[in-house]
Amino acid sequence: MTANTISYQVRGKKIRLTWSDGPTKGTAQDHIFHADGTVEWHAVSDGNKEPPAAGNSETRKSVRPDYAGIKITDDVCLISYLSPSGYTLTVTLNFQDGTCVGAASNEKTWFPVKGTFEVLA
Repeated sequence: MTANTISYQVRGKKIRLTWSDGPTKGTAQDHIFHADGTVEWHAVSDGNKEPPAAGNSETRKSVRPDYAGIKITDDVCLISYLSPSGYTLTVTLNFQDGTCVGAASNEKTWFPVKGTFEVLA
């Protein structure tokens, strides 16, 4: 996916996802949706850790996978990415009310997820 096909709603933004349902219920992660179409994230409790170094393109790809950021409406965007652990996160972000809903899945199972989000930068 090229940067020009990624919605302005998420491209270049840092977004905190806070989960109220699903396997990560009660946790929050900051996601950085880079303009180059890659994403990185870390648990909010890991706030003192530096994000992974950019490195060469192969290193960056292993640490920062590609993401989809698809505009559904002016208020709704679909995000999806496959993490190196083998889990895919696919979530809709509702910018009107700050809610998110979707699924986390791997090759064997899937889990519905739900929560809230805020744009940090």
